[in-house]
Amino acid sequence: MHHRAPAPSRRTLLTVTAAAAAAAVTGVGTPAHAEKDRHDDRKLRRIIDRMSLEEKVGQLFVMRVYGHSATAPDQADIDANLQEIGVRTAAELVERYHVGGVIYFTWAHNTRDPQQIAALSNGIQQAALAQPTPIPALISTDQEHGIVCRVGEPATLVPGAMALGAGGSHADARRAAQIAGEELAAVGIRQNYAPVADVNVNPANPVIGVRSFGSDPAAVAGLVAAQVKGYQRAGVAATSKHFPGHGDTAVDSHHGLPTITHTRAEWSQLDAPPFRSAVAAGIDSIMTAHIVVPALDPSEDPATLSRPILTGILREELGYDGVVVTDALGMEGVRTKYGDERVPVLALKAGVDQLLNPPKLDVAWNAVLKAVRSGELTEDRLDESILRILRLKAKLGLFRNAYVTRAGVERKVGTAAHLAQADRIAEATTTLLLNEGGFLPLSPARHGSVLVVGADPASPSGTTGPPTTTLATALTELGFTATALSTGITPTAARIEEAVAAAAGRDVVVVGTYNVTATSPQRTLVARLVATGVPVVTLAIRNPYDIARIGGQRATLATYSWTDVELRAAVRVLAGRARPRGRLPVPVQHADDPAKVLYPVGHGLSYR
Repeated sequence: MHHRAPAPSRRTLLTVTAAAAAAAVTGVGTPAHAEKDRHDDRKLRRIIDRMSLEEKVGQLFVMRVYGHSATAPDQADIDANLQEIGVRTAAELVERYHVGGVIYFTWAHNTRDPQQIAALSNGIQQAALAQPTPIPALISTDQEHGIVCRVGEPATLVPGAMALGAGGSHADARRAAQIAGEELAAVGIRQNYAPVADVNVNPANPVIGVRSFGSDPAAVAGLVAAQVKGYQRAGVAATSKHFPGHGDTAVDSHHGLPTITHTRAEWSQLDAPPFRSAVAAGIDSIMTAHIVVPALDPSEDPATLSRPILTGILREELGYDGVVVTDALGMEGVRTKYGDERVPVLALKAGVDQLLNPPKLDVAWNAVLKAVRSGELTEDRLDESILRILRLKAKLGLFRNAYVTRAGVERKVGTAAHLAQADRIAEATTTLLLNEGGFLPLSPARHGSVLVVGADPASPSGTTGPPTTTLATALTELGFTATALSTGITPTAARIEEAVAAAAGRDVVVVGTYNVTATSPQRTLVARLVATGVPVVTLAIRNPYDIARIGGQRATLATYSWTDVELRAAVRVLAGRARPRGRLPVPVQHADDPAKVLYPVGHGLSYR
């Protein structure tokens, strides 16, 4: 069980200047813009007027569907669709439920390769435009980069949020988002559920962690704004999440309902700045959090279902009039208090526009339909959300051209220029936390024989790694003789003995660590390797907090993710081909006394 440090001690670690963090929303257009908006709205309202009630209800939903093709998926995917949704294919999903959007997942077999994704997108658009009221679909995914990534190689993978936080460059954050956005747009994905705007002030946070840019609200706010501009410049709707802020929780809302105990003043100082910054940057969509914040809504409804939070604070106080999308409605955090039939209706009453991925679409869809027919929801209320959704589709140019081309994929996805820029950005994020006696950088002459051991978590995108192999290969390419031995996240006693035996005669052992806990056998692995007398270098491939629970190593680097782009950059730093430039965007506290800071925000060593 995770125990949080006392709140005041954690908050005193933050270098918070709320005033510097957020600009107020202006959002005031010129008279010419206002006139054009009125003209566009008139056209969109005419489309809404032609829609049946069933089409209107469908437009509010964004749904998963299995399969690599909109019309001819594999039989296993047809079976999964029939079981979970009652349709065979993505085209049938659109036809039966008139859904306004589709979300892609790797596990749903939507994202095999760029050309296949583009063809799937075109098939979905063809089905959407064949509806009685033809309206293009808004296709979305969670392409945060770093540890949450649905589209993998050969698409370009750029560093994730905390890595960019360590780099500290707004220009790099904007460029990373623009690269990511251009490649998503090329395959027909036009709404991305990124950047994460949560401020990770709790090291025990099991769900956000390195998905956040860091623990300083001002720094997070600046990087969020930069990424919003990058994505939207590329023609992709950015989505800041998880409003009103999921950064200070020890509970994962996928599995439970977290409570955030911040006071209203603390929320305003710690959690609000990045969302204010996103709104000021013109963000297209904002995702809700399945969390309870009693200071913002004493009813203790999850924020996704809270009118005081979504309408009172987000719409009225922050002045946001873009699209509000729920986090996935299958998550336990939103289902705890109310049943699946009530959740979509309550979300719409709270001020939501898009209902994302309900566990049972027929239950949710019929519940909204019934609520309108009974008068609990008005058709005008639906029209208000549909207008926001159609405005976004119009802004993205989907009414003009909903389709993508094979040539566009070739021209944009995984280009040499994008890959080189991703490498350059990643190099600036690697953080050197410890370097006893200037042990690093390594050189093939002095440290030619290298053993790489450690954790090999599954690739975030299904296409990179495993990390030990990636590290060993990159070292070999730089002139070292490197061997990989995967010891895993929970190495067994036998595997530890194997690693100790393999270390004999080596010049250095590199250990990839992954979320080391007080009881983790990874600690035993490192201790046993240190005891051999062979110098040990550790690489925290996810949370930088690992260093607080490991001792005896000669040096430690933090990479913030285990995708190849970040691991290869770390190897260039290890070998002195690049200098370490990253700085910790979160404090690392003593394992035994969380009130004490081991390494503060901004810590990061350089080579002499």
